[in-house]
Amino acid sequence: MSDLPSRLIGGSPGRTFLQLLVLSLVVGMVLSALDLSPWDLVGWVRDTVARVWNFGFAAIDGVLRDLLIGAAVVIPVWLVLRLFAVFGKK
Repeated sequence: MSDLPSRLIGGSPGRTFLQLLVLSLVVGMVLSALDLSPWDLVGWVRDTVARVWNFGFAAIDGVLRDLLIGAAVVIPVWLVLRLFAVFGKK
């Protein structure tokens, strides 16, 4: 039970803190060199999710439109064929 904190954070607390400190410094330097802030990244993720969401609904809209256009042809043809099949056997 005593090693639960070590297992939870992935090693000794001091070593994990030092690794996170160095990684934060490196990532901060890269983001600063690219002139990005964390808020820019959050905005990019939000915009990307919104675009994917909208694209998904646009695809559904296109499928529904194609379905209705096809049904406008298929249903009347099927109905006429069924009528001929029922009444044409006499």
